[in-house]
Amino acid sequence: MNTSYLFLATGFEDMEAIATIDILRRAGIKATTVSINDTKSVTSAHGVTIEADSIFSETDFTDASWLILPGGLPGASNLAEYQPLTQLLVKHSKAGGNIAAICASPAVVLAPLGILDGKEAICYPGFENSMPNAKKGYTPVVTDGNIITANGPATAIQFALSIVARIKGEEVAREVGEGLLLYNSKSQNFYF
Repeated sequence: MNTSYLFLATGFEDMEAIATIDILRRAGIKATTVSINDTKSVTSAHGVTIEADSIFSETDFTDASWLILPGGLPGASNLAEYQPLTQLLVKHSKAGGNIAAICASPAVVLAPLGILDGKEAICYPGFENSMPNAKKGYTPVVTDGNIITANGPATAIQFALSIVARIKGEEVAREVGEGLLLYNSKSQNFYF
């Protein structure tokens, strides 16, 4: 299990998807973008069209290390409605696989599947009532076991670095953060 898959649906949140895939690749992590559409072209919530690496129906997920869900609307709703993805998420979760979701996706995609039951999690403000069986997190990025959640676009870089830290360790996450001018090695502190 060595590939991280980031799923794209029409209406995905630009920053959450693009910053995450960028940071994972900067860290040397094998990361693949996957369109749930019939084509590789996917248009974001803000009208940016990108070309995914693959199409869901043509992708073999047996080597999945992480399944990653950006938010955005209607992106998160489109992910939640795509049964092949929800079935994959449930199967991956039951096997103890790693899942990361940001913004609306924790509440709109993961919570209805029971993946957040009993887990500490965070989501975009105002969606908390959609996660009744999760423990409410109070930090912008929350890690609970094999699940990482984050609250929105402004935390996309922290979200991605949290995934890097879990895959490659804190030192690699710091190195990537320093390269992005987010981490100051002299003071040993993040700038944010």
